[in-house]
Formats: sequence, structure tokens, C-alpha cells
Amino acid sequence: MPRPRAKPRRSSRDARPVEADPDAHPAETCGLCGRGIPPGAKASRHHLVPRLKGGARLGTVRLHQVCHSAIHARFTETELARRLADLDSLRADPELARFVAWVRTKPDDFHAPTRTSAALKERRGKRERRP
Repeated sequence: MPRPRAKPRRSSRDARPVEADPDAHPAETCGLCGRGIPPGAKASRHHLVPRLKGGARLGTVRLHQVCHSAIHARFTETELARRLADLDSLRADPELARFVAWVRTKPDDFHAPTRTSAALKERRGKRERRP
């Protein structure tokens, strides 16, 4: 039996046609902040269980890119897999809850660079450099 062909992967950077009529496709909603994701806004899919931790074929949720970046800037893959593998757990985390409250005041197409938190850098551990 021939092996089924894998679907080509699409990233948020792929060119997608944007229709001029905003009513043609209602805006998706960000799973984290609840704001709409307008056509053309930076967005991506978040694996609720990280792919590296066995979540490649499990559920994903559409998020604004700034919301997705905020998650990965604050938590390791292990933390996401063990205790933050659903949207309610993510929203309940105090650090992320502050971010969500802040980002809800921004326009739907808002995007800003996200820096990795110092706490996450510490948890990931610093690799010793050889002299």
C-alpha cells in the first residue's frame, strides 16, 4: 500500500490572498486574548502540547503572533507540556494573565517584538562556555 503524501506545511509567512470584502471571511478569534485576528495580521498556530513533547498530531489553536511569542518567551517546552497544555491553564497563569490584560487594550492587528523573560533564561540554564 503506498504511503500517503504529507500535506505541505504552511507558515504564517506564506503569501495568502486577502479579499477586499471584510465580510467574505469573518475574522478568526485569538484563542488566548479573545481579540479578532483580521486578515493580514500576524498570526500563527500554537500546539497545545509542544511538538517536541509529543504534540505534533494533537490540537492547535490560532493565536496572534504577539500572543504566541509571549507564551514561548515565558515558558519552556516542558512547562507547556506538563502544566500549560490547555488555554484555561495558560490564561490562569499570573504572568501571562497580566500580558493578556495588557494586550486586550491594543488593536486587533497589534504586533510588537517580544523578548525572552529573564526567568525563562534562568530556567533553561546557561551553558558553560569553554575558555
